[in-house]
Amino acid sequence: MASAEHSPAAVGPAVLDDLHARLRAFRPVALPFANGWQRGVDLEYLADLAHHWADSYDWREHEAEIRALPWVLTGAERTPVRAVHLAAAGSDPVAVLLLHGWPDSVLRFRKLLPLLSDLNLIIPALPGFPFAAPVDQLGMSSPAMAEVIADAMAELGYNRYVISAGDVGCDVAEALAAAYPERVAALHLTDVSQYHFLVDPPQDLTDAERAYIQHGRHWQASEGGYMHEQSTKPTTLAVGLGDSPMALAAWILEKLHTWTDCGGNVESVFTRDELLTWITAYWVTGAIGTSFTPYAESGPKLPGRISAPTAFTIFPKDLVNAPREFAARFFDVRSWTEYSAGGHFAAWERPKEYAAGVRTAVDLARFAG
Repeated sequence: MASAEHSPAAVGPAVLDDLHARLRAFRPVALPFANGWQRGVDLEYLADLAHHWADSYDWREHEAEIRALPWVLTGAERTPVRAVHLAAAGSDPVAVLLLHGWPDSVLRFRKLLPLLSDLNLIIPALPGFPFAAPVDQLGMSSPAMAEVIADAMAELGYNRYVISAGDVGCDVAEALAAAYPERVAALHLTDVSQYHFLVDPPQDLTDAERAYIQHGRHWQASEGGYMHEQSTKPTTLAVGLGDSPMALAAWILEKLHTWTDCGGNVESVFTRDELLTWITAYWVTGAIGTSFTPYAESGPKLPGRISAPTAFTIFPKDLVNAPREFAARFFDVRSWTEYSAGGHFAAWERPKEYAAGVRTAVDLARFAG
C-alpha cells in the first residue's frame, strides 16, 4: 500500500544552503570556441540558468509534488525498491511497469499518468538513480536491476504485466523478459539497445541494417563520448559532477537539449523549473555517480530472442533508431509505429503518442493472455 512514509526523504536545509552557495560561487570558464550548442552546452544559456537556479528556483515546491506521489517500498528482507504505484479502480486492470532511463528518473513519466489512469502503473526508481531506495551495491547493472524489480513486482502482487521502457529502461526490460518470460505479457519499447550493434552484431545484414549500424557508429563517434566516459572512467567523471552543481547541470542539460525534438530551444520542451527539477534531483540525491553503473557494468549480452509480443513506437529525434528488421532479430515485433515528431524522452515530449504505444502493448497482452 502506498504511504507517505515510503516517499523519498525531504532534503535537509543544509544541502540546499550548500547548493546555493556553490551556485553563487560559479566561475565561468573561458573557452576559445564559438558559443552555442555545437561543442556542448551553450555557456550563455547555462550562466543564465544558474542565476535562475540560485535566485528564483524553489526546490521545495517541486519536492512536495514528488513526495506526494503514491510511493511504495518493497524488499524489506531483500534488495529494496522504491516505486510510484498508482492502482486503478475497476475489475482486474492490466499492470504496466514503466522503466525510465538516463539522465532522468521517474519524472520522465509525470505527463503520462493521467492518460493511463485505468491501468495499474508501477514506476520504480531504478537503483542508483534519483529517489531510489539505497542498495548495498550503490548502483546496479541492468540485469541486476531486472532481478530486484521482478522481486518487487511479485511482492506487489503482480505475476504478469506489460513493460514500457526507453533507454536504460529498455536494457532492464529486455533482461527481465529474458529471465521471466512467463511474467512479461508484452513489451512497449521506444528503441533497440545499442549494445545489439556495438557488441557482436549480426553478420547477415540487409542494406537497411548496414546503413543503421553505420549511422550508429557515426553517432557513437560524434555524440557518444558521454557513454564511453561513463563506461570506462565513471569514477573520474563522477568526482567533478558530484562536486560542482554547474558541471552537473552542463552534463545533463546538454543531453536534454540535444536528445529532445526541441528545434534548438530546450524551453519548448521543458520550462526552466522543469529543467532544474530534473537536474536538482540528481544533485540532492547524490545519484550521478551511481547512475553510471548500467554503463560501467553492462553485463553479458542476452542470448536468444525475446518471446513477449512487442510494440515499438519510434520517434524521429531519438538517438539511433533501428529499422524494423533489426528489431525483429531480437524481439517478436507485432506493432511498429513511426511518428513525425518527438525525441528521446518521448513519454515527456509526446505523452499522447507514447500512451498509444502502451495501449497497443496492453492489447497485445490481452490477446496473448
